[in-house]
Amino acid sequence: MEQMQLHVTLASGQHQSFTVTPNMTVSDLRGLAQKAFGQGLLRLVTPKGRVLDPTQVLTEAGLVDGDLLTAIAGQVRMASSASAFALWCSGGDKVITWGNLMCGGDSSLVQDQLRNVQQVSATFSAFAAILANGRVVTWGDPSRGGDSSQVQEQLCNVKQVDSSHGAFAAILGDGRVVTWGNLHYGGDSTSVQACLRNVQQVKGTGGAFSALKEDGSVVTWGDTTWGGDSSQVKDQLTNIHALAASNRAFAAVVRGSGHVITWGDAAFGGDSSKVKERLVKVKQLEATHHHSGAAFAALLTGGVVVTWGHSQFGGDNSMVQDQLVNVQQIAATLSAFAAVLADGSVVTWGDPEFGGDSMEVQDRLRNVQGLHATSGAFAALKHDGTVVTWGDPVLGGDSSSVAFAFNGTVPVRHIVGTEGAFAAQMADGGLMTWGHLNYGGNSTRVQEQLRTV
Repeated sequence: MEQMQLHVTLASGQHQSFTVTPNMTVSDLRGLAQKAFGQGLLRLVTPKGRVLDPTQVLTEAGLVDGDLLTAIAGQVRMASSASAFALWCSGGDKVITWGNLMCGGDSSLVQDQLRNVQQVSATFSAFAAILANGRVVTWGDPSRGGDSSQVQEQLCNVKQVDSSHGAFAAILGDGRVVTWGNLHYGGDSTSVQACLRNVQQVKGTGGAFSALKEDGSVVTWGDTTWGGDSSQVKDQLTNIHALAASNRAFAAVVRGSGHVITWGDAAFGGDSSKVKERLVKVKQLEATHHHSGAAFAALLTGGVVVTWGHSQFGGDNSMVQDQLVNVQQIAATLSAFAAVLADGSVVTWGDPEFGGDSMEVQDRLRNVQGLHATSGAFAALKHDGTVVTWGDPVLGGDSSSVAFAFNGTVPVRHIVGTEGAFAAQMADGGLMTWGHLNYGGNSTRVQEQLRTV
């Protein structure tokens, strides 16, 4: 069969030549380039700037012997609902979904609308994608935000979307907010709509939202038992610069002083009075797992950690307080926290069965660059691209089924967790999943689709 030679170069100057047959697809050529360069999800671009369609045969794409192509690395993103994943390339025209079909694991009905995707957010069982033109496409459980038809005309120039268990809140370019989804989860913001102007940030608990405005004030709505009523601290909510949320409570950081103000269910972190004096110069706030967590951890300037909320959910870190020095990052499961220190080691506390005890893997927790979590397990991504997991083995704490992929030969670039499974994007564009099958732990169905992203 006739052959032709095509040349592919990276922006770095790396160059490879490939001998191919005209009936091969652009995806086949891209696969060869990804393997040769050791870099995944590349886009092939002609000298005239035309991005080649991966599904086209080389001759259909207009390629001839001797053509020079540029390979551009796509920025891979992943998002998750409670039991489904969504993967896309920033600016790409396709979103790959898997996991529970009823929770957003099937995006086939809207796939033709997903063009130039910029951001994807999720409720408990639905997804919302922001496109480059500022429009929003939703799918998944219609009763929990998967159906945005009633507000679709309002969803123009959308800049950011956040979620509760069953509703979405979108910030528009002019600072207004549009909500949709289940009314019991904050999907109806009509009572405060007049106040929702010049909004910069929105955060959701399980059933309520808080909006941070340019002037540092905060507006809340939704179920009062989930933090939808902030009237008791209204006078304190001035000059705020950041918001955080547990399942039933909110926390706000005051600009300058770094003090923290909390409201909502006291048992879920809505009452921080016992540690109030210690909560100064906060630079990061983390809550135990959003869908049902009941504690907060604040990372202060200087690497000190202060916790509050339900002690059985990680709200008490007294047993490890002396170890929490020079903390760089905090992550959380349903009832445990893990912290990365400046030297790359990890300290854990909270429920041992949900990742609060890392003793079995402690000797491997070195040179950690980032932590990720499901509701019951942690995954630590190390600087060499390998992964260490612990916690509930059913919910992702046991990665032995994919251990062959985590030997450092092909580094892991990014990890995302649902309630009970992890997904790892590899440097060569591959995808590895593990954990509970009902929560997206099996990505076999979409492996072939990765070739067309």
